Amino acid sequence: MSIRKTVVAGSFYPNKKEELLSLIKSFSTVNYQSDFDHINAIITPHAGFIYSGKLANISYFLCSKQKPKRIVVIGPSHRVYLEGSNICLNEEYETPLGNIQVDAEFSKALKEKYSFLNTNEECAFEHSTETQAPFIKYYFSNAKIVEIIYGNQDFNTLSKLINELIEDKDNLLVISTDLSHFHSLEKAKELDTYCINAIAKKNISFLDYGEACGKIGVKAILKTALEKSLYTKVLAYSTSYDVNNDKSRVVGYTTALVGK
Repeated sequence: MSIRKTVVAGSFYPNKKEELLSLIKSFSTVNYQSDFDHINAIITPHAGFIYSGKLANISYFLCSKQKPKRIVVIGPSHRVYLEGSNICLNEEYETPLGNIQVDAEFSKALKEKYSFLNTNEECAFEHSTETQAPFIKYYFSNAKIVEIIYGNQDFNTLSKLINELIEDKDNLLVISTDLSHFHSLEKAKELDTYCINAIAKKNISFLDYGEACGKIGVKAILKTALEKSLYTKVLAYSTSYDVNNDKSRVVGYTTALVGK
């Protein structure tokens, strides 16, 4: 059995099942609701759960009434330089809540169709996608996962893949990104406002004035939203300052919905 092993359990989130369950259940969602008939995609952060787990949980919770058969997680590569993107071809994806079945057949078909999709074993160390897996297992226990990690990737090309994926209502797309990194609180909020407005107004050009490690993925989903006449809704915004009270090295987070 080929398993994509967890590498940030115990650091980004608890590696013990009961502790992780308790943490996810502690995240409040009472003030949030979706007015979409169908959610096609979510934009969600990927930092340690104490910093951004509450925000990520909101968007997953709002999708939980849907029963997607497949969750496609798209996130940036932090550790490995990539030309194009990587797609996971393991059979299972490990989480402390139990393994998720990888839709390997579907992933292989995508790899054959899209020449920019490759396989790189070093991508098994990527946290931008792995941090989504506990939420996926918690809210969609029967769904399969597809993991795509991009590097030097044109967002227009990635959007063509997303256009295909989003047509199938059995798919839920997860676009993983954090916002600005390690600025003062004032500067972080200034930069993050551009990214938040870009998502809210579907204005791709605004992203060029902001900062986000997953900017390519966000641009790609916004391009698809424009072409498919989908709506966007920003749900929440927070920063690391809200947790650690450090105004000098702030990281920003947001979460949003894309749908109709």
